[in-house]
Amino acid sequence: SPPGLLLLTSFLLHVKENRASPTRLVCDNRLIQKYIVEAKDMEKRAGECQALPALSCPAVLPLVDFTFQQWKSKSNETKRREILCDLALLVGAAAGAQGQVSDECGARQLSELYRHANSFFLLLQTFSWEAGHWEPSCSPHSVEQTHITSIFLTYRQLVQGKLRFFFYDLAKVLCK
Repeated sequence: SPPGLLLLTSFLLHVKENRASPTRLVCDNRLIQKYIVEAKDMEKRAGECQALPALSCPAVLPLVDFTFQQWKSKSNETKRREILCDLALLVGAAAGAQGQVSDECGARQLSELYRHANSFFLLLQTFSWEAGHWEPSCSPHSVEQTHITSIFLTYRQLVQGKLRFFFYDLAKVLCK
């Protein structure tokens, strides 16, 4: 089964009835660690692909670095929205890059990254603490890159950083 489908399925199987919350995903730290390892593996495999071309149309990638102090001061809903914006850019970058890569290895890795990032994107849209739905009108800090490997680096940094800390913060609330 595709990894993205596995992520979405594992989430949906563990949603609480009373409110949409990713209980197992955030309460079982092994799952986020698994996704971090997968992100590292995707980045490594992409780096091993032969002759990945420079992108003729640069990918717009989110700047996913953050300071821990700034992160701690944000509400969970603000963190969720910020990650959704980052993921929206990553999904778009992966999709755009796929159309520019003819190499089978690179295309396969981009397809896998697209599925993973899109699964997280769909998952984070399923729960909210504030009224209303997420609007795709966010403007995260971004940078244009022509190196395909930078898409994988950004995804790994997002999973290893913001997503991991977000799930850790949620676990403090949901996993008592």
